[in-house]
Amino acid sequence: MGNTANKQMICEVLMEAAKTDKNIVALCSDSRGSGSFTPFAQNYPEQFVETGIAEQNLVSIAAGLAKCGKKAYAVSPACFLSTRSYEQCKIDVAYSDTNVKLIGISGGVSYGALGMSHHSAQDIAALSAIPNMRVYIPSDAYQTEALTKALLKDEKPAYIRVGRNAVDPVYEEGNVPFEMDHATVVCDGSDAAIVACGEMVKPAKDAAKLLGQEGISVRVLDMYCVKPLDREAVIETAKNVKAIVTVEEHAPFGGLGSMVAQVVGEHCPKKVVNLSLPDAPVITGTSKEVFDHYGLNAEGIAAKVREILD
Repeated sequence: MGNTANKQMICEVLMEAAKTDKNIVALCSDSRGSGSFTPFAQNYPEQFVETGIAEQNLVSIAAGLAKCGKKAYAVSPACFLSTRSYEQCKIDVAYSDTNVKLIGISGGVSYGALGMSHHSAQDIAALSAIPNMRVYIPSDAYQTEALTKALLKDEKPAYIRVGRNAVDPVYEEGNVPFEMDHATVVCDGSDAAIVACGEMVKPAKDAAKLLGQEGISVRVLDMYCVKPLDREAVIETAKNVKAIVTVEEHAPFGGLGSMVAQVVGEHCPKKVVNLSLPDAPVITGTSKEVFDHYGLNAEGIAAKVREILD
């Protein structure tokens, strides 16, 4: 399962649950292929809705179904779901408190060469700013499985952003520490901390390993729960390290870095440095090429930690 894309894992979990729960409904905006939901549509045609390229309708229909007792999962590219249907996410889902899970697929720079129109580098800030909207960015397929199963048990709105391709696992099958709305300590350390989310957790973990070989002890927090942010984990971490680096596949404003800095500044002031995408159109290329270019890889993260400890 380590080579399973997070979006595919969401589909697999929902398909298994849909065997017995006929209230589960998946909706796509001409995105069943890119969202890995073709198997769901084929196996549960009575529990699947295709809206076509109409993201606003997608979210409103999902909210309407939820008001009728359905468990609605709206699957659409994160770049469009978080912008074209923003008002519907705000009013029909969050304000109306409907049981809709918004699945933003191909998040961040997953669409690579398609450029800024298809990148979603503002969605953490945008969706987190909506009252009553939770925001989750799982780091690998194992954590995505645990998160999806947990979300099946509640009836609150949520936005889940996942990437396009399979990523190297952070955790091991059968050994996935997971507690809803609590960050996971990937590795412990006392010199510095790296707080990361989504696809940035694996390079953060690798960076900690590189630094460990140099005698630098680094704690890594997997903050998959961007909202509600695990404030207690951030405060406890900040109290026990000299400085913090946050890492995210997002613009530098309003995302994980801003949230962590706000908490640290209020409760236990320490130096917090944010590694993110730039406040500019991102270069085109594969995710790896983009990450390497901006230092969002193990070497770049390790270099930033060394810099702030000097």
